[in-house]
Amino acid sequence: ELQKKVEETEVLKMELQMLETERVRLSLVEEKLMDVLQLLQQLRDLNISKRALGKILLSTLESCRDPQPGKAQLLEVLDTLQQELTACELLHKQPMEQAQSPRSLSNPLVISC
Repeated sequence: ELQKKVEETEVLKMELQMLETERVRLSLVEEKLMDVLQLLQQLRDLNISKRALGKILLSTLESCRDPQPGKAQLLEVLDTLQQELTACELLHKQPMEQAQSPRSLSNPLVISC
């Protein structure tokens, strides 16, 4: 009976280790997703066109078509999307344009969800 308890303890330890690993992975995904959402929000605030945003998304999906071995596909897509959004020219032009013209970027015809 003692041997049975030891085996159960080992199984529980392995399950706990797997849960901890999954928690860390989910934490990384959550962090990456928050970064991507912040970039999307910045682009939305700059009134990026739906067409430009669609091109970024399609480019991301195209580059992630064949998943790399050993890397989680979700994290790979989020990484690539973050890189594509970060490379967006509009984000890099923003500070200069704001310094030159402090006009409001809001459009009364745009309906916000």
